[in-house]
Amino acid sequence: MNIVITGASSGLGEGMAREFAQRGHNLALCARRLDRLELLKAELAESAPNVKVDVQVMDVNDHDQVFTVMKGFQQTFKTLDRVVINAGMGKGASLGTGYFEANRQTAETNFVGALAQCEAAMQIFRDQGYGHLVTVCSVSAIRGMPGPMTVYAATKAGLAAMTEGIRADTLGSKIDVTTLYPGYIESEMTARVRNAPFMVDTETGCRGLVNAMEKKAVTAFVPWWPWSPLARLMKWLPLGVIKRMFS
Repeated sequence: MNIVITGASSGLGEGMAREFAQRGHNLALCARRLDRLELLKAELAESAPNVKVDVQVMDVNDHDQVFTVMKGFQQTFKTLDRVVINAGMGKGASLGTGYFEANRQTAETNFVGALAQCEAAMQIFRDQGYGHLVTVCSVSAIRGMPGPMTVYAATKAGLAAMTEGIRADTLGSKIDVTTLYPGYIESEMTARVRNAPFMVDTETGCRGLVNAMEKKAVTAFVPWWPWSPLARLMKWLPLGVIKRMFS
């Protein structure tokens, strides 16, 4: 299988790349930091020598570059079986506190950037007649979140809704669509989060994400416990309880 992972230079993208390589899948990896991608490619060449790995620089806010890189991966691998929309950021602060620029960057990267990636991937899948689109959302998409998570959570809720719309649009076709809702998994992004509940290590979290993708789950909370039952509860909890949980 040929798999594209965006935002693959660190965190969940890097961890998922290692997990997929161990399972024998070819990888097309992209992110802004080429030096980190090259180091990962060299590592995978040793740990999984039979796996083909291609790396490219891609800034998801350069929308023309997104389409160019995706088409380039298609030319390199001939077909793309799965595209994992993972690139994102978590900068921001409570609205009205003087951090509009950070909030804007997060909104544009996590939603408009994801839109560009989904558009580019879906063009390829529609041309091929098959494929597996995966978006990495967040359990924070379930409710509005306080403080620095407000805009981040809103972008992930928007991405989840867009993913479901794509799924509705492709029902009955050979294009599968998966929405992933990770909880707190150790990464560069979660390292900045205070009081992160139910944190799991990167390897455990990424293995769970990959397992869900391999099953072509429609939606998956990772890890399943406690986030799957907790997400259902979060929809009905008083907002004050949500604030205490995620502040």
